[in-house]
Amino acid sequence: MKLVIGCDHGALELKEAVKKVLAEFDDIQVEDMGTYTEASVDYPDIAEKVCGKITAGEADRGILLCGTGLGISIAANKVKGIRAALCHDVFSARMSREHNDANVLAMGGRVIGFGPAGEIVRTWVTTEFSHDERHQRRIDKMMALAEK
Repeated sequence: MKLVIGCDHGALELKEAVKKVLAEFDDIQVEDMGTYTEASVDYPDIAEKVCGKITAGEADRGILLCGTGLGISIAANKVKGIRAALCHDVFSARMSREHNDANVLAMGGRVIGFGPAGEIVRTWVTTEFSHDERHQRRIDKMMALAEK
């Protein structure tokens, strides 16, 4: 799996911790889209970079991080074809993949610790979409909303 990751200045430490977790997986290639310093950056710019890689078919999934995870997940969900899920627990991470086929995981660097974040990431990258007809129907309806 090709995965892209990005953060704003509020989640730089969390991004580095998440990259260490992702390194545990031999079958995951990670591309870091920034930011790389604690200098202030605008999270919509990072969301656009990461989501652009996914919608262009250059990555399978992405992880986005900001101070709370809220702003960057909202920005990501403005990109057609993106289903970003803000997750701060393992159950939500699993359900975001099984039921919603989320292609972006969002978390907040100021609201979640490195240990829980690692478990969330491990769960999210190893959980597949269930391909259940009712879940696919709901995803199709959700994605059609972008056309209205």
